[in-house]
Amino acid sequence: MAFAPTVLSDEDLKGLGLTPADIVDAIAGAIRDKAAGALVTTPKSVIQPGDGRYMMSTLATGDVTVIKAVTVCPDNPGRGLPSITGAIMVLDAHTGECLALMDAEWITAVRTAGLSAVAARVLARPESKVMSFVGCGVQARSHLELFSGLYPLEEIRLSGRGQANIDALIGMANGLGLRAVVCGSPGDALDGADIVVSSIPITYSGKPFLDAGVLKPGALAVITDAAKPWDRATFDAFGTVVVDDREQETGMPEPMVPAGRIAADLAEMLQNGVSPGLAPRAFMFRGIAAGDYALAARVWTAVRSRPS
Repeated sequence: MAFAPTVLSDEDLKGLGLTPADIVDAIAGAIRDKAAGALVTTPKSVIQPGDGRYMMSTLATGDVTVIKAVTVCPDNPGRGLPSITGAIMVLDAHTGECLALMDAEWITAVRTAGLSAVAARVLARPESKVMSFVGCGVQARSHLELFSGLYPLEEIRLSGRGQANIDALIGMANGLGLRAVVCGSPGDALDGADIVVSSIPITYSGKPFLDAGVLKPGALAVITDAAKPWDRATFDAFGTVVVDDREQETGMPEPMVPAGRIAADLAEMLQNGVSPGLAPRAFMFRGIAAGDYALAARVWTAVRSRPS
């Protein structure tokens, strides 16, 4: 029997009106389901062809099956295309029928910020007012949008190389009623911040330039970029390091942090808690299938519940 999956663009997904709480709760729920065996996932798959592109895929099955395939293409902005492109399939978990095809850019951006927010609920100070961004592209904007609804932010600090991205982030901050400060150096962005998000291109191959020792006590570093810009010799400054998935991270060819430095992954943190102490703390992550699953499944539930 022929079937026609529902096709959803990024604009369709944005228009569903999911709140920051909806997003964070969905992701936390998926992580708990995975730990309980109700959600089955594979580790993230990655291919780097050597020409600057970065390809990844995730697979998870629970109430539905979600498959995501995404490519990061550094040259795409010059072509008038987003740097992150791809697609997500939602399948019936029992029959394999394709229920929906979704653009992947919005879900990828929001699930990344949502994973950060799940960690920040434990690792960031609830009174955090200053948020800094090293890298001002899609992930900076998605993190600002989500975190501005969760913390009493007053100021953002920016350090980046793309003026168009800097201007877009400033405009977003102004729209949220926040003060925006463009920093003279990445170190200036770190100094005194409550929350720092680093999101430079994952294909960066230059010299590390961020010093964890600059962070103030209690600051949270959210590291979305495989720690490419961070000087790993300074990681002793972090009192607590959390990753998204311990098994996935320790199995990577180039782990971001030695296994012995990992205090917990997200599932362990949600189950057992973490006491971060007074030192700066870090959430280092690559993205996990549970995050993509959580957002795609939540979107699909919202679409099905719309009036016909």
